[in-house]
Amino acid sequence: MKLIAGLGNPDEKYENTRHNVGFMVADKLAETIGAKFNQSMKRAKIASVFYKGEKIIIIKPQTYMNLSGESVAPIADYFRIPKEDILIVVDDVNLSLGKLRMRKSGSAGGHNGLKSVILNLATEEFPRLRIGVGAPAADINGEKDMINHVLGRFSRDEEKAVEEMTEKGAEAALAFCTEGIDAAMNSFNGEGKEA
Repeated sequence: MKLIAGLGNPDEKYENTRHNVGFMVADKLAETIGAKFNQSMKRAKIASVFYKGEKIIIIKPQTYMNLSGESVAPIADYFRIPKEDILIVVDDVNLSLGKLRMRKSGSAGGHNGLKSVILNLATEEFPRLRIGVGAPAADINGEKDMINHVLGRFSRDEEKAVEEMTEKGAEAALAFCTEGIDAAMNSFNGEGKEA
């Protein structure tokens, strides 16, 4: 059994923002394998399906990004899913738009959603898929408005790259489920368009 948790914010006003890339990948993965988000539990929307002999559970926590772990950890406990079989999908401002990076473990890297998951799982030893959304441009004073950047929507010029990265993210998550973390890392790390 594998748990794929796409992180984001539940309100309509956050749809298609950079911070909701995790939700976008979760939706694309569900669509790809024929799963429907028709269940709710532990403050998450849940889709599950058997795919090639593996039960895949996809969740979108409804706790808001900064409390994502309060949904992920109880669901992992409920289904008794080991940490190595949980993949957390998040946006990453340190990667150029469309770049993917999968890791077996690591720090939160300043990402509040990952901080919450680490806190609630009580470990950094779980796989994560970071999806590049690019960094904000500096203003005249050299400052970067990170909050408005991650809560902002993609531009029209970025739409094609966003569609491609969402598909690649879903493919990477599916490879994690069916082929394992090592194969997925070999196939998808560095994938994506250079911004």
